[in-house]
Amino acid sequence: MSTFEVRPVRTRRERKDFLNLPWRLYQNDPVWIPPLRKTQKEMTGFARHPFYEYAEREAYIAYRGKEPIGRVLAIINHRHNEVHKETRGFFGFFECVDDADVAAALFDAARAYLGEKRIEKLRGPVNPSLNYEVGLLVEGFDDPPMFMMTYNPPFYGRLIEEYGFVKTQDLYAFVADISMLDSVDPKLQFVIDEVKRRFNIQVRKLDRKRFHEDAATWLRIYNDSLPGTWGFVPMSEGEVAHGVKAMRKLIVPEITSIAEVDGKSVASCFGMLDYNGRIKEMNGRLFPFGWMKLFYGRRKIKRCRLLATNVTPEFQRWGLPLVLLNRILFDALDWGIEEGEFSWVAESNHLSRKTLERGGARRSKTYRVYDYGPAEGADSPSQP
Repeated sequence: MSTFEVRPVRTRRERKDFLNLPWRLYQNDPVWIPPLRKTQKEMTGFARHPFYEYAEREAYIAYRGKEPIGRVLAIINHRHNEVHKETRGFFGFFECVDDADVAAALFDAARAYLGEKRIEKLRGPVNPSLNYEVGLLVEGFDDPPMFMMTYNPPFYGRLIEEYGFVKTQDLYAFVADISMLDSVDPKLQFVIDEVKRRFNIQVRKLDRKRFHEDAATWLRIYNDSLPGTWGFVPMSEGEVAHGVKAMRKLIVPEITSIAEVDGKSVASCFGMLDYNGRIKEMNGRLFPFGWMKLFYGRRKIKRCRLLATNVTPEFQRWGLPLVLLNRILFDALDWGIEEGEFSWVAESNHLSRKTLERGGARRSKTYRVYDYGPAEGADSPSQP
């Protein structure tokens, strides 16, 4: 086998090779969806993004001769370590040819960088944190991912596990299609009506006239509802503001929902149309004319992703997610939505999983997050 080398990304050419590597590796894969190039540059830290105001990273790329054959991003998320009272690094944006030696050299480089910071534990893949794209696809390779979900070839799991990573959490995608409505348990509608009556809940969609106010409401509910859940780190105001600016024109109010009790917002559901088919057509380029493919004729998009359903602690376990989804359902039918994906749902989130399964949703994809390094209380890292 020919030799290769792994080096940190320093030059403009190396940065370009790092960002363009997926196009090289996936050029013959009909299921792969290219990332938005502008977003990828920000998420990797090669362009400004608020996440890196509290995080550090180092990018590595592998070459065989002049050909790029692998990449990885080593990440230190200081807010994660502050919230969870631990010293942990992360890896993301992993791509590699089917060569265990190349993969191992990339992970070695990431660990060496983290080791200089006295960090031995490593988790991933996260791109670049659990608030963005996360997990390695391990089940469900036959059809394309939904908007803002990851994809990779099946052999990545083998490369990662052969190095010595072990599963720490699986994340599930659940799919529901319109044809399932006839078989939904009629008791669910009784639950919805009873919860709305008991708490005098008012439900509405996102209001474009008060867009920034509703965005701030979503952030408050999101950050209030998730402490204590696996891996959660609150999003900063800067991150939400950046995301709102980037996605404002992509958001469709019809697939959003906010529940209010006595004038206070206590739950929200946020969905996005599945723009991936259009992103593939424009090969990830927004400019000069790619943005037109995203924004015009959106009624033709018949799939959506429900990516965040959150309820403040005092109203959890009362069925509010059903109330939120019930509001969206009627607008989705009017839009012509044929299929919706709920993603992602952690395997440890038993309440959400049971609610979706009771509603008839089927598990369509599994994404895995891995850990490497010393177990809690251990003195030295495990070895590959």
